[in-house]
Amino acid sequence: MLRAGVSTACLYPKLLEESVYDLAVNGIDHIEIFVNTDSELEKKYISGIADTLRRFEVSCRSLHPFTCPMESMLFFSGYERRTLDALEYYKKYFDTMNILGAEVMVFHGNKSILKLTPERYCECFIRLVELGRQFGITVAQENVSRCQSGSLEFMQSMVSLMGQNARFVLDTKQAVRAGENSFNIVRTLKDHVIHVHISDHGEKGDCLLIGEGRFNVKQLINVLSQESPDCSVMLELYRSGFQGISDLTDSYNTLCTMINSIPPKEE
Repeated sequence: MLRAGVSTACLYPKLLEESVYDLAVNGIDHIEIFVNTDSELEKKYISGIADTLRRFEVSCRSLHPFTCPMESMLFFSGYERRTLDALEYYKKYFDTMNILGAEVMVFHGNKSILKLTPERYCECFIRLVELGRQFGITVAQENVSRCQSGSLEFMQSMVSLMGQNARFVLDTKQAVRAGENSFNIVRTLKDHVIHVHISDHGEKGDCLLIGEGRFNVKQLINVLSQESPDCSVMLELYRSGFQGISDLTDSYNTLCTMINSIPPKEE
């Protein structure tokens, strides 16, 4: 079933271990981890994070790599030696995820200004997808507005070309920035959407605490429950978008309440 959570990215630039602790000690029991630098992939360091998760009975659903801005160059440039090195490097993320118990890696992909055909894009992307599968990890494409994946049409092309290998992270603020509709994305891609970065939006901005905008978050939760009921719905905000940890816990609790009030699925 759907689960609410919070990304450590909300607390950036606080150190990752402190962010995990702060979320855990404040009762948030499901998180996404945003790795910020190479040293945070060291086994001893990650084992410490995993100990904190076990201590507070917190589950980690997903990991967001700090190298996401470089993915155009790493995977889509056509420079094979660099791609091979990148695939080898991403094994460090997958090993880290195995220690944390995370199952979904968030992927930004190729920038729109470096546009590739959908066919070529998928040829490149499938290599990382298949590598992740060897570690029990699902690599999921996020709908980032500045990337080719910001377009629903492009994501539909990925499904046509890759079938069940095409999995997606819906980011509601990125949908707003790309001029896309989050409801259309979910209803079109259905269970190909396996993870969500959620925030409210309205006159005050496109990345707000739940309830501070006009976005019908509860309706999106209901649509997800029908179309892709195994998603984690992660609150992802910028640090400038809230005052303190209590704001995050309030939005998290609101998401939990919405999920718990989902009507039974129609047979």
